Amino acid sequence: MSDNRVDPSGNTEAFRAFTEIPAPEAPAASKTPLIVGGIVVAVVLIGLILFLVS
Repeated sequence: MSDNRVDPSGNTEAFRAFTEIPAPEAPAASKTPLIVGGIVVAVVLIGLILFLVS
């Protein structure tokens, strides 16, 4: 029966390949909070302008 596992400490080349695996990148930040905040600011400003005009 063959052993399909590769022991990274078995030789230097395999160990270096094992340790140089790139870390997964973090997902991009969502822009939803920024959009919601912009809408809230716009509504407040419009309300303030309408209040001051009347």
